[in-house]
Amino acid sequence: MNSKLRIIALIPARSGSKGLPNKNIKDYQDIPLLVHSINIAKQCDYIDEIVVTTDSEEYKIIAEKFGAKCPFLRPINISDDLSKDYEFVNHYIQWLQLRDSNNIPHLIVQLRPTYPNRSLDDLNKTIKIMIEKKEYTSLRTVVEFDKSPFKMYTIKNNSLNPLFEKLDDLDEPYNCCRQQLPITYLHNGCIDIIRTSSFIKEKSITGSNIYPYVMNKNETDDIDTFEDWQKSLKKYS
Repeated sequence: MNSKLRIIALIPARSGSKGLPNKNIKDYQDIPLLVHSINIAKQCDYIDEIVVTTDSEEYKIIAEKFGAKCPFLRPINISDDLSKDYEFVNHYIQWLQLRDSNNIPHLIVQLRPTYPNRSLDDLNKTIKIMIEKKEYTSLRTVVEFDKSPFKMYTIKNNSLNPLFEKLDDLDEPYNCCRQQLPITYLHNGCIDIIRTSSFIKEKSITGSNIYPYVMNKNETDDIDTFEDWQKSLKKYS
């Protein structure tokens, strides 16, 4: 059903979580957290292959046990707290270019293991959008954000500094009424889709034309802390 495109799910699961140790393999509803992303990818109409990128032999064994592929271990230097998504995606593509260049995917569907309760309907819809709308370099799921970033500040030398001094024809947007400011959206981490050709050309995880897949504002289930974990279990129990 994938219109001759090769589409893979890429699940990043590093082992060094500080806030919630071994979060990605901690049992969530009786199975390791990362397995929820593997299972939803198995059910998807479009995904040809599921790959877990991890720095841990233990995580690799778990991923393969539940049906994903883990053909390499990710280098430690791109698996720490400050490592960017670009690094593990680039590592995966470079690995393919050297060892399996005939199977470089057209689309990479990033499924963060920290979002265990994404819906199959959303997954199928987002991939279908990227198949049909070839002008987009990537897709991100977002939710409407209640607080306007145009009213936000940083503090430097004990002084408030507005993030935005001007917005289009508005001076000092931080002093404007909320109704004058545009609706803004927050990336919720549910589904990211990358067009591989754009990634290689632009050297960017998103590229220059991101499709906004707007979800219900309550769709914020990304687990980062112990409090997030408890909240998610309570919500979906």
